[in-house]
Amino acid sequence: MTEYPEGAPCWVDAMFADVEGAKTFYGEVLGWTFGEAASEFGNYTQAYSDGKAVAAVVPPMPGGDAPSQWCLYFASPDAAATGEKIKAAGGELMMEPMQVGTFGTMLIAKEPSGAVFGVWQPGEHKGFEKAGEPGSFAWAEVFTRDVAKVDGFLPKVFPFQAQKMDMGDAGEGAAMDYKVFSLGEGAGHPALGRMAMGSEFPPEIPAHIQVFFGVPDCDEAVSAAQKLGGRLHFGPTDSPFGRMAAVTDQQGAAFAVIDMGTRVGDVPEMTPA
Repeated sequence: MTEYPEGAPCWVDAMFADVEGAKTFYGEVLGWTFGEAASEFGNYTQAYSDGKAVAAVVPPMPGGDAPSQWCLYFASPDAAATGEKIKAAGGELMMEPMQVGTFGTMLIAKEPSGAVFGVWQPGEHKGFEKAGEPGSFAWAEVFTRDVAKVDGFLPKVFPFQAQKMDMGDAGEGAAMDYKVFSLGEGAGHPALGRMAMGSEFPPEIPAHIQVFFGVPDCDEAVSAAQKLGGRLHFGPTDSPFGRMAAVTDQQGAAFAVIDMGTRVGDVPEMTPA
């Protein structure tokens, strides 16, 4: 497969104290199957949809007590150079570039408002073997209370073009502040959304990147998640992009599901940001 262009979301993984529980949960909710754990890489275990790699789960490092959360990785031809751009733009490297055998090189970073993300320089592992379909990564959004920091940071690190989306009212007369960052000229290829967090978000919820996984039926996916101890936080709701819902799994990792085949309404207008 061809490599992902610089700045494109190319992989997701998550740490779980109970890896077997995570495998059961995502197997039921997203239809994933799982490969053998790679003991030489901390029991990193890939997830598959229709036999194609779509994500990975891994237990915490010894002594680690980080909460379960999904981490989105952006493609880079040179992780070390991207790391320097991150620091120069006001971000922070939480893990310096590290080579992962012959698979590639990774780093973990935090943008200036606090959302954590990864960077992946591919070797043998190019990234998603399937995306934009049920059972795989579909979209991602940065949720932040400081949009100026995020909007200033992202184009300095990746070759993004920003457009503002007219999302209408947010329910209390205020316009919803949403931008789309794309690769290529003009609207190009949408890569990432950016949503301003309002008062509807409890103050203890930090800036974060929400990962969307495609599903054939949003309501069925939510029902399966709840039966396995997951919690529903938003939706299901219809949109011009698909029927979607935000949930957390039984270990507290947040994500969203979207049925891209069920679309209601007109796609909002986009204007250069």
